[in-house]
Amino acid sequence: MNDKRRPDKNVVDWVEPAVARLNPYQPGRPLEEVAREIGLAPEQVCKLASNENALGVSPLAVEAMRRHAEDMYLYPDGSAYYLRQKVAENFQVRPEQIVFGAGSNELLEFIGHCFMGAGRSIVVSQYAFVIYKLLAMMFGSDIVEVPACELGHDLGAMAAAVRPDTRVVFVCNPNNPTGTFLRPEEIAAFVERIPDDVLIVFDEAYAEISLEPMPDTLRFVLERPNCLMLRTFSKAYGLAGLRIGFGIGPHNLTAALEKPRQPFNTNRMAQEAAVAALDDNDFLIRTRQLCLESRDYFEEACRELGLAYAPTAGNFILVRTGNGGEIAQKLTRRGIIVRPVVPYGLPDHIRITFGTMPENQRVIDALRDIMPTGSN
Repeated sequence: MNDKRRPDKNVVDWVEPAVARLNPYQPGRPLEEVAREIGLAPEQVCKLASNENALGVSPLAVEAMRRHAEDMYLYPDGSAYYLRQKVAENFQVRPEQIVFGAGSNELLEFIGHCFMGAGRSIVVSQYAFVIYKLLAMMFGSDIVEVPACELGHDLGAMAAAVRPDTRVVFVCNPNNPTGTFLRPEEIAAFVERIPDDVLIVFDEAYAEISLEPMPDTLRFVLERPNCLMLRTFSKAYGLAGLRIGFGIGPHNLTAALEKPRQPFNTNRMAQEAAVAALDDNDFLIRTRQLCLESRDYFEEACRELGLAYAPTAGNFILVRTGNGGEIAQKLTRRGIIVRPVVPYGLPDHIRITFGTMPENQRVIDALRDIMPTGSN
């Protein structure tokens, strides 16, 4: 028998070089693990690191999940028929203009498969959602990163940065992790400057609970051949654990994005919960009201503490504390988990998800102890 072993080689030596060079996205640690490490019960730990909904899950979605729990032996509907009809009705678009993903993150991956590769480039804003750059690196595309303007997108500079090889421009609004917001007139002027063969991705994960009136990007989707709007059920409806999101675009574009989609990519429970959640307007109103109260509270507290912050339209706030990693660790030791944003090039900042008002007060009380007034 021939000995095919090659001791000088390892299977991981053959990992695609573009993938091998990646530093994977680091999600927040599980609450239970942090609790164990610091010697607290899980219910004593306050997790404000992942922009989850402070009110939990849409009650209508919970009811639907209980009602359909015994159906989970069945494969999901690969076309998400009922959810597709519901989204189409809500947004007044044709069902074939919608594509579904395991969260809007999977839709970003579909975009990578379809439009990224060697000899192509993407345009992104500095401090925009880091996944855009990770995908470009994975698929071998060049990244044209445009300097931020007051921590937000400079759309004029982004339009000017489009090259002949540019295939995708990402616009995250409200932006994660900065919370910055783009006005309708800014977006309208930007769209007019982008060639029709360059895909514009409006990534709107926080749209339903945006603390500022959302621009009507759907009109560009309906009028232009190159616009795609992404939404998710993770934030507003509290379905982050189920992973369900959707994109709306021209039919030929969504048809292209369907090509890399795997069968049954959105699970049955997620589809049932999402259909029900779309009717839960009361939950959206309560969520947005809590976010408005939280924003007012954090802004006033930051001014009192002398901490700079970015005005936010999301369910979180970016605060300049100085040495964000160290501050985050000190808060963790007190049972409060926030997100340092060093990977975004913001080492002096932390991102705090809005919690319930008692949780918000707990964060500020801890910061008062950790940081002297006027230290920033």
